[in-house]
Amino acid sequence: MTDISASVVVKLRKMSGQGMMDCKKALEETNGDMDKALELLRKKGLATMAKRADRDTSEGRIVKIFSPDGKTAAMVMLCCETDFVSRNDDFVAVSETLAQAALTAGADHGADVLMDVAVGGKKISDLITELVSKAGEKTQVGEYVRYHLTGPGVIGAYVHFNNKVSAMVEVEASDDNTAQAVKAVADGIAMHVTAMNPVALDRSCVDPAVVARERELAAEQVKDKPANMVEKIVDGKMGKFFKDNCLVDQMFVRDDTKTVSEALTQAAKTAGGTAKIKRIVRFEIG
Repeated sequence: MTDISASVVVKLRKMSGQGMMDCKKALEETNGDMDKALELLRKKGLATMAKRADRDTSEGRIVKIFSPDGKTAAMVMLCCETDFVSRNDDFVAVSETLAQAALTAGADHGADVLMDVAVGGKKISDLITELVSKAGEKTQVGEYVRYHLTGPGVIGAYVHFNNKVSAMVEVEASDDNTAQAVKAVADGIAMHVTAMNPVALDRSCVDPAVVARERELAAEQVKDKPANMVEKIVDGKMGKFFKDNCLVDQMFVRDDTKTVSEALTQAAKTAGGTAKIKRIVRFEIG
């Protein structure tokens, strides 16, 4: 057996981030070949993933990132099994690298597209494999989305302090000055989405199946009322449903004297322009 010096073990440990004993065993098994030992440690990570494939990844961390010009933003979720691992420095570092990859990926959504993106010379898939090898937990990209502005507008984003729930909002504006003026409101709307979890952006965006179900439930509740009153009562209940569950109709969490739509419209008007919400997305771990 090749004699493995402590300095070589330390070098492999720095390269792989693995424990000293794991590095020594890998070097012994590969007769001191550093590249083969590193590959062996990576394979160990893959074996751990296969072994824990059926584990629930209900913990993790969400990261948001903006391009320097603010015109592109991405939000990505890295999931694991325990809260302890999600707070580990290595896990946090990989989640931040994952966010960087999200800005340059070949598509605007879909976790799989991130796996082959390289950051700092390493593919995301390799970084996750190494992370699994270190932590011994199933780790995977849960969700990913990227917004890119193609005209005047602004992207609002918010990640809750626990890093487990977040939202992103794209706002269209009549001009760049108005866009900058409504940035704080856009960020506030992202926080609102995180807290209130609206069903849809507006009434037209609500799934028709959901509308049909809610109308049916409302009708069932007033079935004993006179027939000529039922439709009006159901319409009234549906109006409340939309107000409670559609973002633009909800009362704004930062100012409950205005709806979300009114808050944005007023901020834009003050700047001499107009603005409206184009789309929203919300992530939650667990």
